[in-house]
Amino acid sequence: MRIYPLSALALILLAGCNESKAQNAPVIYQDFCASCHGNNGEGGSAPTLFDDDWSHGAELELIRKNIADGIPGAGMPGFSGGLSEAEIDALVAYVKSGKPSQSTDLNADGETPVLPILVPAVDQVESIEIQIQVDDYITGLDEPWGIHFTENSILITEKKGVLKRAVKTKQGAGWEVSKVSGIPVVNNARQGGLLDIATDPEFKSNGWVYITFSHALEGSSGPSMTKLIRGKIVNNQWVEEETLFQAHSEDYLDTGYHYGSRITFDDKGHLFFSIGDRGPKEQAQDRNRPNGKIHRINLDGSTPNDNPFLGERYPSTYSYGNRNPQGLIWHPRTGVLWETEHGPKGGDELNAITAGTNFGWPAISYGINYNGTVLTEHQSLPDMAQPISQWTPSIAVCGLDVYTGDLFPEWNGRLLAGSLAFESLRLIDVEGSSYKGEVEILKNKGRIRDVTNGPDGAIYVALPSKIVRLSPR
Repeated sequence: MRIYPLSALALILLAGCNESKAQNAPVIYQDFCASCHGNNGEGGSAPTLFDDDWSHGAELELIRKNIADGIPGAGMPGFSGGLSEAEIDALVAYVKSGKPSQSTDLNADGETPVLPILVPAVDQVESIEIQIQVDDYITGLDEPWGIHFTENSILITEKKGVLKRAVKTKQGAGWEVSKVSGIPVVNNARQGGLLDIATDPEFKSNGWVYITFSHALEGSSGPSMTKLIRGKIVNNQWVEEETLFQAHSEDYLDTGYHYGSRITFDDKGHLFFSIGDRGPKEQAQDRNRPNGKIHRINLDGSTPNDNPFLGERYPSTYSYGNRNPQGLIWHPRTGVLWETEHGPKGGDELNAITAGTNFGWPAISYGINYNGTVLTEHQSLPDMAQPISQWTPSIAVCGLDVYTGDLFPEWNGRLLAGSLAFESLRLIDVEGSSYKGEVEILKNKGRIRDVTNGPDGAIYVALPSKIVRLSPR
């Protein structure tokens, strides 16, 4: 008779409690967990489940309880409404086995609620990656979040709260990467940290650099909210800091996710930036709150006199009902303000942002809850805008730019949209504010956090530990 340690015996009994459900555990994982914890168990916006590092308790009963009830502070919903006890038991046994399935093509065989579709999801995207040369450009980075070229350097934000400046070596064969000191303390927890970076349209003459980050009322922890500042970099020192946007302290939240946040400029002296819903999704519809919104300000932080909600608590609000916008770019040729935002389980959106528009989250959505239950019965409601296009299943959109270079002249004016979950860079053809189609130009190189044009016409992509350069093969 073989003697098992208690934990192994528990797992065997757990998995055997319902053999068919245990066999379907990889399917359950893909359908309910992979969007956050990684298709192959590698981790994503949430940590991997296939190691021994369980920050909320490694005991079987605690894991089972956390799956059933959720962990609200960490942004994890409860799955008891979408999974039976036997399915939860099978899922616990599966993740504790430490052996994730490598298949990413599993589905729920019709168990997912089916809702009517008004804007068709993107489907059958052609890959033209064979045409692209991919080269490592700057390596040795730690979770780069935003990348931005100046005339003679590259500015890189790392999520943990470090701003780096890279300049060419004297020999011109490599990069000297140095840390900029004096950056504010960030709340580097969950999805928070040092976020986007951009330079003023008149940077050559005024030197202003703009940054968004998760700002905590208590220094590096506690309630937090996305904050926008600007400053200058002199001898690798952050100086002359000015606060351009900071929410009222009573609107700061303890949740650690959905901060947004991207920065872009139009040609009329306006700065646009995004803040995600921060978790309490209903607040995206509340214009007395800053979260779940696209904001517009003047470059000095003042409010434009033609903003749509002047006189309200947050007059910088430009659009609302936006779940978690992590792509935002003003199109220099057409003047369209393009945005990509994360849906929940499905329903990532490509939106053309217009003044005063309600984009509907969470009253309308093409996604469902992470636990598989229906989020809303509505994909459309009066006075709520439809996306221009949407991705179901979610590709986890992050980073957005308009290609304006010369290396790929036929791509000029198309959008470049990054993806975290699909590890994909999409080239999107748009005409005015209409979607024409898309192709994939990069795949399986890592989670894409940001994408930008380089001054040489190449495309630069921020991956988990490096920046890569895309040029014609």
